[in-house]
Amino acid sequence: MSGICLDVVVREKTGTGPSREGRRNGEVPAVIYGGEKGPVSVALRHNEVLKALNSGQFLSNMIEISHNGEKQTVLTKDVQFHPVSDMPIHVDLYRVDKTTVIDVEVGVTFQGDDVSPGIKRGGILNVVRHAIEVSCPAGSIPDTIIVDISEMEIGDSKHISEVELPDNVKPSIDRDFTIATIVSSRASKEETADEAEGEEGEAAVDGEGEAPAAEGGDA
Repeated sequence: MSGICLDVVVREKTGTGPSREGRRNGEVPAVIYGGEKGPVSVALRHNEVLKALNSGQFLSNMIEISHNGEKQTVLTKDVQFHPVSDMPIHVDLYRVDKTTVIDVEVGVTFQGDDVSPGIKRGGILNVVRHAIEVSCPAGSIPDTIIVDISEMEIGDSKHISEVELPDNVKPSIDRDFTIATIVSSRASKEETADEAEGEEGEAAVDGEGEAPAAEGGDA
């Protein structure tokens, strides 16, 4: 678990008006749902939400919430931000325990770019998916998914079937989707063209000195 614990208060009034009033008073409206209980409208303290966001362990992580001293674990499912100020304006919290199997997006970390033959030749890593949705127990959400590209050449693709996932973690999507490819850049195309020209030149040199073709028969 992330170690984050946020105090919540139950909102008696819901809707646009009360939510705006709560924000003016330093609150962030939120909803707790999931499990055997029905949804509950609550409010979080704005400064605590900002602190949690800045920790990098708030989104898609298990945290604790406390109401009148009673604590429960939840997963931060979604945070809505103001389009201008970029401040949090609403939070969705999902009731879980460590064994609850959930679908969650986990960021991808690429390794091996310093030795990838394709990148060394001037290729460019084209990231198709910066995050992967996986199914796993809420208490076993990986911090990141490592994707090794150390052996990739220009034109190669890396699929989810080629990635070693942690125990009890599997892709939510039931198909072998592409995570990244290495594509040609101008530099790699020029290198390929130079190689082709060199081969043509060698072929021309090899062809010099050959006897001319025989003429037709006597007149």
